[in-house]
Amino acid sequence: MTDTIYNKIDEVLASKVRPVLNSHHGDIKLLEITQDGFVKVRLIGACSSCPGAQQTLTEVVEAALREVYPEMKGVVPVYEASEELIDFALKLIRKDRR
Repeated sequence: MTDTIYNKIDEVLASKVRPVLNSHHGDIKLLEITQDGFVKVRLIGACSSCPGAQQTLTEVVEAALREVYPEMKGVVPVYEASEELIDFALKLIRKDRR
């Protein structure tokens, strides 16, 4: 993917999407634009666990990005557990084995 498309998408996220998400105590991070036309993002803060996250991705994120990247195939959320959560889960698992 060209740097120009990446920069345009990053700018749209910063100017149009981020303010909406920030108003709900959330944020978004652009992770990757795949060769086959998918935009991978990570929702952060309150947006990462919101029941309406999929609707936000479709109605807010995807709609805004189509303005600068109409050939986009879709927006793909990438979920990642924090190191703290993984450590906590491992402690629970190890405790149960004793």
